[in-house]
Amino acid sequence: MGENNQNNQKGQAAQPVQDINQLLKVRREKLAALQEAGKDPFVITKFDQSYHAEQAKEEYTALEAKLLVGKDMPDTEGMDPAEAKQIKNDAYNERRAIMDANPIKVSIAGRMMSKRVMGKASFCNVQDKSGNIQVFVSKDTLGEEAYAAFKKLDVGDIIGVTGYVFRTMMGEISVHSDNVTLLTKSLQVLPEKFHGLTNTDIRYRQRYVDLVMNPEVKDTFIKRSQIISSIRRFLDDQGFMEVETPMLVANPGGAAARPFETHFNALDEDLKLRISLELYLKRLIVGGLEKVYEIGRVFRNEGVDTRHNPEFTLMELYQAYTDYHGMMDLTEAMYRHIAQEVLGTTTITYQGIEMDLGKPFERITMVDAVKKYSGVDWNEVADLEAARALAKEHHIEFEDFHKKGDILNLFFETYVEEHLVQPTFVMDHPIEISPLTKKKPEDPNYVERFEFFMNGWEMANAYSELNDPIDQRERFAAQDALADAGDDEAQHTDEDFLNALEVGMPPTGGIGYGIDRLVMIMTDSPAIRDVLLFPTLKTEKK
Repeated sequence: MGENNQNNQKGQAAQPVQDINQLLKVRREKLAALQEAGKDPFVITKFDQSYHAEQAKEEYTALEAKLLVGKDMPDTEGMDPAEAKQIKNDAYNERRAIMDANPIKVSIAGRMMSKRVMGKASFCNVQDKSGNIQVFVSKDTLGEEAYAAFKKLDVGDIIGVTGYVFRTMMGEISVHSDNVTLLTKSLQVLPEKFHGLTNTDIRYRQRYVDLVMNPEVKDTFIKRSQIISSIRRFLDDQGFMEVETPMLVANPGGAAARPFETHFNALDEDLKLRISLELYLKRLIVGGLEKVYEIGRVFRNEGVDTRHNPEFTLMELYQAYTDYHGMMDLTEAMYRHIAQEVLGTTTITYQGIEMDLGKPFERITMVDAVKKYSGVDWNEVADLEAARALAKEHHIEFEDFHKKGDILNLFFETYVEEHLVQPTFVMDHPIEISPLTKKKPEDPNYVERFEFFMNGWEMANAYSELNDPIDQRERFAAQDALADAGDDEAQHTDEDFLNALEVGMPPTGGIGYGIDRLVMIMTDSPAIRDVLLFPTLKTEKK
C-alpha cells in the first residue's frame, strides 16, 4: 500500500505501548458518544456496495491502458533532481486530468486495516473479500464535521466509502472519497498489523480474526470452495446425482472407527453419528439411481493430529455396473481435472515435494508393495502362525484377534506407506480388513479393493462392492465376533442393509475420498486444522 504502509510503520514505532484495557475502554466510549449523538452505526441495515477492491483496480488499469496510450511516465534518470521532479509532476497531472475526465465512480465497503491521519488530508486502507485498496480522505471534499468524524475512526472499524478511482503520485490505485460512513464499530483491537496473528491456538479459536489478518488463510478457504465446486462439476458432467443421507443412525457402518454416541429423547433411543456414508448410498443403488455421490461431514471418536480431526469432510460415490478398475480410472481423471481447473497445473508441490498428476498413476498390489519395501513375500506365508512369527521377527505389534490378513496390513503400514509419494493405487487387500468388498474370483483370500496414496497418505478407498447378501451376512457375523472380542472399531450386522442386498444390488464400484487431505495437498497446508474453518479444540476454561 505504498506511502500508507511506510508512514504507518513509522507511526506505530513512535507510539508508546498502551494498556489493552484502556484501548477497549476508549472504543466503547466512542460508541457511546456516537449513540448519544444519534449516529449509532449498529442501526444501519445496508450499504450499496457497487465494487470490490480488486474489481476497482482492474477496471481502472484497463481504462488507463485504453486512454493513456503514448502517455507513459517519462524516464528522468540522470536529470537534475528539481527538473526531473517538475517533468514527472507535469506528466502525472496530464495523465490524472485525462483519467479524471472519465471517472470510475465506486462504492466500496470493508474493514479499515490502517489509517494515516495528517492535516487536511489522510489515507486509510480498506479490506474486503477481494483484497485491499487505499482510500484518500480530504477535509476539503468531506467537510469539516465529516473529516473530524473520520479521524475518530479506529483500525478494525467497518466503513463504506463512495468516490472515484485515481492513481497517486506514488503509483498506487486508490479511491478519492467523497463520503465515508461508519457501518460497524469494532470494539476489539486487532493484532498489530506488521506482526500479524501468529499464535496457532488463537488462530484456530478465533478464525474470524485469522481471516482478517492473514490473507493467505482466506485464500486457502477460497481454494477449498473452488476444489469442492470443481469436484461437483466433474461428477455432474459424468452423470452422477448428488444426494443427502442421515447423520444420526442406529447402526453406523461402512468403516472401522469408533462412533460418537447420543440419545434421541423423542423416541427414547440411543443413536450414533455416522462414521461413513456408504450403506445408505448403496441402498440408493439398490433403488436404481445408478450413479450417486454425497459430500458431507462424518464423525469418528478418535485422536487428533496433523491429518485427523474427529469431524471431517468425506465424499463417497457409487456407480452401478462398474468395478474398482472403473473407480481408479474415475479417480485419476478427477484429480487431474481438479488440479488443472483450480491450480492451472497438474504438477503439485506439497511442503517442497513435487507430485505429478499428469503421468499415469502407478498401480501395485498390496502383496507386491510389501515385498518391494520389506522383502517379505506374503505368497509364501503359509498360515496365521507363520504371519505372527514374521511380525515378531520384524518387531511389528499385533493383537490376539488379528488374522493373517490383518498382519499383512500391519506390514504395509510399517514398511510401505511412507514411500507412496507419487499418486499410487494399492490394490487387492486381504479379506479380513475388507468386510464390504467383493472377493477376487481367482483368490478368495483377497478382495477387489484399492487405496489411493499421495505424499505417503491414504487419499481414497475403493471397492468392487460386495452385493452377495449371504456372503455379506457371514462377514457381518465375523465383525460381530471381533466386536465381542473387544474391537471397538468393528462393524455390526445391519439387517436393513442385508434386506436391501436381498432385494438386489447390481455390480457396483464405490469409493470414498478424504476431502480435507485433498485440500491440504492442493493448498500446501501442513495440518488438517489449516483447511478446516473451525477445527475441533479443547474447550477453554474460563
